Amino acid sequence: MTPTARPEQAPVPLWNIANILTMLRCVLVPVFIVVAALNADSVPGRIVVAVIFVVAMFTDFLDGHLARSRNLITDFGKIVDPIADKGMTGAAFVMLSVWDYVPWWITILILLREFGITIMRFTILKYGALPANLAGKAKTMVQSIAITFCLLPFELWWEPARWIGLALVLVAFVLTIWSGLVNLKDGLRLRREALAGTPGPTS
Repeated sequence: MTPTARPEQAPVPLWNIANILTMLRCVLVPVFIVVAALNADSVPGRIVVAVIFVVAMFTDFLDGHLARSRNLITDFGKIVDPIADKGMTGAAFVMLSVWDYVPWWITILILLREFGITIMRFTILKYGALPANLAGKAKTMVQSIAITFCLLPFELWWEPARWIGLALVLVAFVLTIWSGLVNLKDGLRLRREALAGTPGPTS
């Protein structure tokens, strides 16, 4: 008896809900920059800036969840999603430095780490995908908390709150560098094993 052939899976459309949310986050980056540049010392404006950032970070979580749960993963999403993510967090750190809240050396090192690891992920795709790890997840969570705290106008109400924000940023900075080193080590190991032809698990 000839087995029945399985129908081929339909290709994932480019314009799906996950990719639309990713594009929304891309659009929010210049909006965030403009609003932040105009509202450094405005309490209502700073609240709006923080809300824009939180909405953008929520879309980052949501589009990833939808892409995995509804099988909406596309090459477009793999490329643009991390760029949109790093674009928003990078813009936030830059604006905090423009506000003289976060020292520029911290922002520059974080940007070098973020975009450096993103470029590395793309360059080693031919050897395999670099999986997410606990260090990266912790970094993302603490970065989001630190940025949100600093964007909110706490120091406009109570000056010592600035030091709390800086302490959170320093924790995020340490986790950012640490997770970058972990990703670099994992990426080099992935490349080394692929070039050496390390066999995978036997079936």
